[in-house]
Amino acid sequence: MNYNKKSIEDIEVAGKRVLCRCDFNVPTKEGKITSDKRIVAALPTIEYLIAHKAKVILCSHMGKPKGEWKPELSLKIVAQRLSQLLGQEVIMASDVAGEDAKAKAAALEEGQVMLLENTRYIKGETKNDPELSKALADLADIFVNDAFGTAHRAHSSTAGVADYLPAVSGYLVQKEVSIMGKALANPERPFVAILGGAKVSDKLNVINNLLEKVDTLIIGGGMAYTFLAAQGYSVGKSLVDNEKLDYCKEMMAKAQAKGVNLLLPVDTAIAASFPSPIDAEIPVDYVDCTAIPVDQMGLDIGPKAAEAFAAAAKTAKTVVWNGPMGVFENPTLAKGTIAVAQALADSDATTIVGGGDSAAACEQLGFADRITHISTGGGASLEFLEGLELPGIACLQDK
Repeated sequence: MNYNKKSIEDIEVAGKRVLCRCDFNVPTKEGKITSDKRIVAALPTIEYLIAHKAKVILCSHMGKPKGEWKPELSLKIVAQRLSQLLGQEVIMASDVAGEDAKAKAAALEEGQVMLLENTRYIKGETKNDPELSKALADLADIFVNDAFGTAHRAHSSTAGVADYLPAVSGYLVQKEVSIMGKALANPERPFVAILGGAKVSDKLNVINNLLEKVDTLIIGGGMAYTFLAAQGYSVGKSLVDNEKLDYCKEMMAKAQAKGVNLLLPVDTAIAASFPSPIDAEIPVDYVDCTAIPVDQMGLDIGPKAAEAFAAAAKTAKTVVWNGPMGVFENPTLAKGTIAVAQALADSDATTIVGGGDSAAACEQLGFADRITHISTGGGASLEFLEGLELPGIACLQDK
């Protein structure tokens, strides 16, 4: 895949109607936005378009209305918050690409901003319906994709519209593509990848792809116990993906053949059962991974593993991290994840954290500003690491 894509700076936008796909899928409670982080992340692109006299038409999905008009998933609250942040009115359309959207788009003046209703109110959006793609394209002269979080989806508003309009990236997508693209295509070495999370099956292709690229692959989290079981160790009641034992053996053999240093935890935090509720205090012990008792389960990496993983991260020039080292939601079982986040924050390497729980960990711990790049898309960044072509990026014009 070509990561060298045109951006808003490579195209003339003055006087043009620009349809900009953003990720305004913000969390809400009782009709109020609980975090406006995604709206704030879109501001640089929107402000550039306003400053360069574009007529700005924004669109996004929110939640999963599945083609139904659900008032609680209306983007009206986003328009209100965006108006406050921009210091100017954001005109709200009452439909997605219908008569109201057409009339308001046609009447837009340079520097004005409007927002279409939730794109997923239309059934055809998630099916990449050509009719909807064409209707959206008819509103504008240029398409800008600035929603990396949905770039792995081939939907009408993320990819389909690019069949009918010149398409370029916004600043958010440009940053994701240039930093993550370079890390995978041409990393500074040593290149270390740290993978966590519960299941091996979630990261099958990521492991396989990264073994082609990295110098060291670190595996923690729940999936480490499947690798340990594949080595013949007893892992007690720990989470094991029995159908993936042969796959783990293949990956360990591949690492050896490629000269990749594959690091698994040497010790683990154990408890008699999974915490319930998830943040409940539970007594834990630390044992070597070769000596997990049959009635206990591993729930986090131990201090020796944390030290070894941190040491590998600190000697790297490029580090990619995706997935927690244990049950991060529990304070007792978050120590491994915290240690990895701390190691990345202390590192001089280019550090990239791929969305989801790892990103949440860095943000909660106050390390976000010490990480080179925290991805805005969990699913998209995983598919990126798999080496898959992301439809929302593949559709953009090459430089």
